[in-house]
Amino acid sequence: MMNLRKVKKVVAVLALSFSIAMPSFTFNPQHSEALTASGALGPVTPKDTIYQIITDRFYDGDTTNNIPAGTSSSLFNDANGDGKGDGTDLNKYQGGDWKGIRAKIPYLKDMGITAVWISVPYENREDLVSGAYTAYHGYHARNYFATNPHFGQMQDFIALKDALHANGIKLVIDFVSNHSGPEPDGDGVLYEPDKDGSGNYKFDANGNPVDNNGDGKKENLLADFNNDTNGFFHHEGNRPDSDTSKFGYRHKELASLADFSQENGTVVAYLEKAAKFWKSKGVDGFRHDATLHMNPAFVKGFKDAIDSDTGGPVTHFGEFFISRPDPKYDEYKTFPDRTGVNDLDFEYYNANKQAFGDFSQDMQNFGNMLISTSNDYTYENQAVTFIDNHDVSRFRNIQPNDKPFHASLATLMTSRGTPNIYYGTEQYLNPGNGGSDAGRMFMQTAAPAFSESTTAFQIIKKLSALRQSNEALAYGTTSILYTTSDVLVFKREFFGKQVIVAVNRQPDVSATVPALDTTMPVGTYTDSLGGLLFGETANVTNVSGQNKISSFTLSGGEVNVWSYNPSLGTTIPRIGDVVSTMGRPGNTVYIYGTGLSGSVTVKFGTTTAAVTSATDTMIEATVPSVAAGVQNITVTKGSNVSNAFTYTVLGGDQVQVIFHINKSTVSGQNVYVSGSIPELGNWDPASSSESFMNPNYPEWFLPVSVPAGSTFQFKFIIKDSAGNVTWEGGSNRTFTAPSAVTGTADTPVYTWQ
Repeated sequence: MMNLRKVKKVVAVLALSFSIAMPSFTFNPQHSEALTASGALGPVTPKDTIYQIITDRFYDGDTTNNIPAGTSSSLFNDANGDGKGDGTDLNKYQGGDWKGIRAKIPYLKDMGITAVWISVPYENREDLVSGAYTAYHGYHARNYFATNPHFGQMQDFIALKDALHANGIKLVIDFVSNHSGPEPDGDGVLYEPDKDGSGNYKFDANGNPVDNNGDGKKENLLADFNNDTNGFFHHEGNRPDSDTSKFGYRHKELASLADFSQENGTVVAYLEKAAKFWKSKGVDGFRHDATLHMNPAFVKGFKDAIDSDTGGPVTHFGEFFISRPDPKYDEYKTFPDRTGVNDLDFEYYNANKQAFGDFSQDMQNFGNMLISTSNDYTYENQAVTFIDNHDVSRFRNIQPNDKPFHASLATLMTSRGTPNIYYGTEQYLNPGNGGSDAGRMFMQTAAPAFSESTTAFQIIKKLSALRQSNEALAYGTTSILYTTSDVLVFKREFFGKQVIVAVNRQPDVSATVPALDTTMPVGTYTDSLGGLLFGETANVTNVSGQNKISSFTLSGGEVNVWSYNPSLGTTIPRIGDVVSTMGRPGNTVYIYGTGLSGSVTVKFGTTTAAVTSATDTMIEATVPSVAAGVQNITVTKGSNVSNAFTYTVLGGDQVQVIFHINKSTVSGQNVYVSGSIPELGNWDPASSSESFMNPNYPEWFLPVSVPAGSTFQFKFIIKDSAGNVTWEGGSNRTFTAPSAVTGTADTPVYTWQ
């Protein structure tokens, strides 16, 4: 919603066919793939191209749910009364639904889309906020266990999932665990379905809630911000822009939305139950809303609970909203390592806007970002890159000139990370003015057609295919071969497989690039875009023993994509990516790369893991019983050992301990905790907890995720702005974490010793 570890991987998933009440679509993937135990197609990997859909704003496949039974017609934008969305009042529902997405699967498939991210699927508030605003976006949760009736019933959701999977397209759902609805409007409420005598939610044969107790309703009030008897919500007020404290972001309300108390074990259990409910429907991933505003200890346990449930790990990425530069950058870049949830790559987005959009930074700056983030992000190819989305202005509104617009899109599709395309980008949707809300247009009325002939559509199609076929784009490292203010030539490489991209952002000014040293063999290399962006053939010759790309001229807006894609064979195993990168012993782990078939041995450090299956491009294995902390995964085949890929092994089911300490400090000092378990840094101050929060100074507190039931020792420390560390005196303190059932526990308020 609006914000008012390292080497790479490969996909390996074979599509199933599903029988659905829609036209029959078929899919012939280039790589053998296998459905996971839950019926999911498999986690999203850097081989994929994601397409983000605001469900209500894409396509209306079923006009009968435009005004669902029991809802007000005032929620629907239909001024002329024809039963269809007008696309004029973007604060109201327009009619897009799951059947509409199903109808456009051939369009998505033809574009090369291999994963879709859709809006929150569950029920949101139905009333108008301030008499004008609906929850079409899905960020005002009301009942996590019922579908949003404007999008369809549960059988429609399942049909969408099945149709996507039958066509080799993965399904990611948006999910909100930070808040419910706007509390000033009385929407800070949660409902749940009726239960049976055993306390289980009751659903009909189609998976929809039923009236089990005969009271005429299918739901019951669970929590109310204004009568919060179970402490479901924080009650710290709305965060003003002036409050940039960690406590303000995590405990105060985002845009007056009722903020969940993620330190409350009851709340944690409920949200985990809701997420696992949707995972059981066969989804392939979660996009987590507002991760900047969430308690990382909760996020770590939440992600672990989802992935440890039936079906194995799924993809997780979230909205940690930053600008560029931003004082929260260090917190942002380490969030995936601390929680296991990857970032939507706002650093990439901001750099793209500056280089290709308003030209406030040059291409050298953009190239520097690619290198610095490749170093800063442990798993840089798992970061989800984008040039625009629902929370920012459409890029077309910032850059209306086709040439830099297309150059930006081609660069997105070839850069490190996993690319995400905002719906309608391929049709140049442009509100002409306004910010993120203005860009949430109804594609069915805003675009003349779902055209497959636009240049943007063809760029995505061609480069999505290249991303699937050449592992250099999915798993490769990044290096800069040449750059000026307007030109960037960069290389992606995975064990000799290479893609070289040459970009000129200036629409009307040509630039000459000198001969460049290369490790590509002597020969000619055609443009993978087929000249779509004016690209030409590259010539590689040997000059005095050094292979060189001959000097070439880039015309205005020209983009060249040259691919060298030799077979790596099947003898030597090479790891490209691992999903997930964090989990407990006993969890499933997917290892992607090349040469992974046959008799292989997977090790976490020196401990052998059980292998469930192995193809040339994917191994499914089980995390062995091994010491908690960072372990190196390797694959051995015969005498050949792969490169290592880092994985964080958890000590068990994660629960929260909220540490409290009274300590007076001076400016520049912060309190931390260090202790005897990996989650507390194994007594290494450099690996201690993050800094504590102190809204009631001199009391400090911090939730930390630790293994359930574990007994550990710890001490509080102080670090100053120069990095000096001061330990408290006395004996080590001891604490026992709560059980998994309890979920959270507070320590006493200790006094510094």
